[in-house]
Amino acid sequence: MEGAVRDAITQKRLPGSLLDTLSLASRSALENGQSLESIAGNEISELRNLEAIIALVGRPPLLISNNTVRLEKLIEFPAGTDGLIHAAQQWIPSVGRIEFRNHDMSWGGTGWVASRENGNALVVTNRHVAKVVARRKANGSAVFMRAPSGARYRAAIDFGEEFLSKKDDDSRTAELTKIEYLADETSADVALLRIEAAAFDLPDRLRLVEDGVDLKQGDLVALIGYPAYDSRNDADAQARYFHDLYEVKRFAPGKILQSSGNGILTYDCTSLGGNSGSPVIRLEDGRVVGLHFAGSYGNANAAVSAKTIRALLNGQRPVSVALHVDNEEAKDGTHSVDYFKGRAGFDTNFLKTRDDAKAAPTPWPGLPAHLSNGLAEPTDHPPEANELRYTHFGVKYSDALKLPLITAVNINGAATVRIKRASDRWFADERIPRSVQLGAENFGDAEIDRGHMVRREDPNWGTDALQANNDTFHYVNAAPQHARLNQGKSLWQGLENYILDNARTYGFKACVFTGPILRDADSDEDEVEIDGAIVPQEFWKVVATLDANGQALHATAYLLSQGQLIRKLLEKRSRTETLEGFTLGNYRTFQLAISDLAEATDYDFGAYIAADPLAKTQADQEAVGRGEPLVLPLDDLHDMIL
Repeated sequence: MEGAVRDAITQKRLPGSLLDTLSLASRSALENGQSLESIAGNEISELRNLEAIIALVGRPPLLISNNTVRLEKLIEFPAGTDGLIHAAQQWIPSVGRIEFRNHDMSWGGTGWVASRENGNALVVTNRHVAKVVARRKANGSAVFMRAPSGARYRAAIDFGEEFLSKKDDDSRTAELTKIEYLADETSADVALLRIEAAAFDLPDRLRLVEDGVDLKQGDLVALIGYPAYDSRNDADAQARYFHDLYEVKRFAPGKILQSSGNGILTYDCTSLGGNSGSPVIRLEDGRVVGLHFAGSYGNANAAVSAKTIRALLNGQRPVSVALHVDNEEAKDGTHSVDYFKGRAGFDTNFLKTRDDAKAAPTPWPGLPAHLSNGLAEPTDHPPEANELRYTHFGVKYSDALKLPLITAVNINGAATVRIKRASDRWFADERIPRSVQLGAENFGDAEIDRGHMVRREDPNWGTDALQANNDTFHYVNAAPQHARLNQGKSLWQGLENYILDNARTYGFKACVFTGPILRDADSDEDEVEIDGAIVPQEFWKVVATLDANGQALHATAYLLSQGQLIRKLLEKRSRTETLEGFTLGNYRTFQLAISDLAEATDYDFGAYIAADPLAKTQADQEAVGRGEPLVLPLDDLHDMIL
């Protein structure tokens, strides 16, 4: 191993100061022939996500105004460098700042136009820049993630942001609407993002240096990008170079220290945080020789080679080792019938009175005939008709609709086990035909998510908690959910957390039923469908526990909705005056009477209606007298009637 490291230094494939930062795993990979460039994508720990000042004098990051470089005296550069910089100015408009939408960070790096065709363009930046707002899926595609509020992150590129430019000038800003490619953690640090339309003529693409062109030590190059103040660099050096003026476009000339060859292209241009994704342009001809991604203070900056970028632009994708990291999905799997031996499913006698003298039964809600006739029939012949039995929960799944119609989970707060979420790997359940189940290929659309019906944490209790956790990752436990639903999902998730947290805190048991609300056949509302599965617009939940005395059943119902079900109830009861003033709003969480939920869905909740405290309130009696449904909008969890 030491010989391989020595050889790498001797052949000048990587500066020794950078090689010293390689982890043991990376050195082993190097010894086994893996390219330095791919190793650098993740494993050079001191390099990654760091831009650096290399030379303390003689490498000024020149300001740009109106696409023109404001020249300073260039010591240590040969005569004629000014003219080369002047010629390279034509490429300044093609470089922009990568900005984020719906994120705490307003921007995160630099990008540049690498191809243009029919009003579309591909922008190149670093993976570690794009991953602030995006993630890679198991099938290799990538999507924008969501903020905690449920809003989807987005990105844009601002080709302005120069010295003396107007603040908040978005006239040269284009939305980055699609992630064409996001490298995984074992590949070169590259992301490709697409501009599908812009309100202005897009700038020209930057040209890559031709394959086979010999880049020599000492060749003049420059970075165009947006350096920001970076505490990882010497404060005095930053003050001398930048005069406290950051986050504007700059042109930083320098020299190649090490040609790419079989390793990493390095150079000494001045960079700071924000230069990630900058093009490294050779001044001789204005061609891009690399994509800047990192550096080591006082030693060298590093770039992904033009050859790698060209291959990616041409549609080639690296064959990578699958890494199971927290924010990446593993590929789908399948579980045979034998895998599920011993699964008891949902226990309808789970709730016991305080003295354990008897059970307070929690039967499955009944489905109307037109839905129960389309339920999948598991091959392991469960005692409860049509139940797909898992650890501490069960699913009744419609093979006709490719949708879980009801899930039921037992929660034991006294025996809960906290299991950290790892990489998500979803499975098919071979107890029913694979053809009626969705898969990863059905969720490529960034607007459609997989939504756990039984939450991952809810069944995680007892000695088989890990098995329960893993069981929740079966496609029959997932309903497709549209992005719009997440606009109001925070309180719904807060409700779910409230139920589980209270069960944990007070050590009580709960049974939770969840399901989608299906639209009527004659509904005039638009339907979203994926591979035969309707994407629900609303979801219901019924929570059953014992009352404060631990002797009788206590049940409440909730709704995640824009108001469609409420409108349906008003129409059904001919409440025309109320209906005329009713409009669909944003997604919200409501508490509603179980009897109203039963009427609206045609489900049989008869075992729970009398246990609903909402039915006993004065407000409910008044609503019943007026023929109105009792629906309580929840703006805060303290609004619940328990």
